Amino acid sequence: MEPIVGWAGDGAGGPAVVVLDQRALPHRTGYLRLSTVDAVVDAVRSLAVRGAPCLGLVGGYGVALAAHLHGTATPVALAAVRDAAERIATARPTAVPLALGARRALAALDGGPAAVLAAARAADAENARVDAAAARRAADEVLRLCPDRPVRALTVCNTGPLATGATGTALGALLVLHERGALGEVLACETRPLLQGARLTVWELAAAGAPHRLCVDSADPAALAGGLVDVVLAGADRIAANGDVANKIGTYMLACAAARSGIPFLVVAPEETVDPDTPTGAQIVVEERDPDEVRLHGGTLQTVPGTPVYNPAFDVTPHDLVTGIVTEDRVWMPGADAATAGPTRG
Repeated sequence: MEPIVGWAGDGAGGPAVVVLDQRALPHRTGYLRLSTVDAVVDAVRSLAVRGAPCLGLVGGYGVALAAHLHGTATPVALAAVRDAAERIATARPTAVPLALGARRALAALDGGPAAVLAAARAADAENARVDAAAARRAADEVLRLCPDRPVRALTVCNTGPLATGATGTALGALLVLHERGALGEVLACETRPLLQGARLTVWELAAAGAPHRLCVDSADPAALAGGLVDVVLAGADRIAANGDVANKIGTYMLACAAARSGIPFLVVAPEETVDPDTPTGAQIVVEERDPDEVRLHGGTLQTVPGTPVYNPAFDVTPHDLVTGIVTEDRVWMPGADAATAGPTRG
């Protein structure tokens, strides 16, 4: 398969960002050629491309596209690129990597379009390294916590290669366990309302030949209470300085149920997802999305026309419900000490 996010180059069609259209999966594999900044922003907002690390890649390549389209030779051109970078960085408010990717590429603007693209490509390569390291470290941590038998895990949303453009974070760790012969089964939450778990996570697990079952979101606590799960793994779009975690809606429910059942709850994410400028989860802006994502399914109305909807894309899990946050550099146990970063293992 082609890269999830990439650069199309400067051929006959002109410069463009190319992304796998995740809205079409699992039924069809198709790519979008994004040749304008408007198209990049629309792809991000419509979830054609999603997953915090993947959004970071789009942020970088999107700014490179703006630099190629506008040039960098005049103050007007530079202002246009900076404006485009801000539009891309704020296309979705919760995920840290989107803004970081855009601003990292923008920092190379003085070097011209080629330098901006080089910065985006360097970030892409670094993302792959970080992803693989975090997945391996998380797999090691799971085996430390659950050493007695092949691991039965539950995961929410999609945190595999489709979400990161590389190995994957939480799902990446489970795929590493599968490669090691240490994975018993994955329960994949369907992840309402857009079914990223049912459409994307199951697709990736099936492609890897990893044992799995799909369950509706409301069955998750019963699975935990019923002894079907040894560990819960989730990703993160933003982690506050105290260890509060913003992730796909439904994550908080899982953390509560895991705590009640005495099951480890691990978050796997790049170190850059930890935002030192956000003291606690109370300061995290949670995106609320289009009501029709809930009112409609497959284009068919599922409720009374015009029904008001509460549709947050994310929730915030307090740090004291998190067993550990695993990054490429460390295992951080934020609940161990609310006043500091807590103990880590390198």
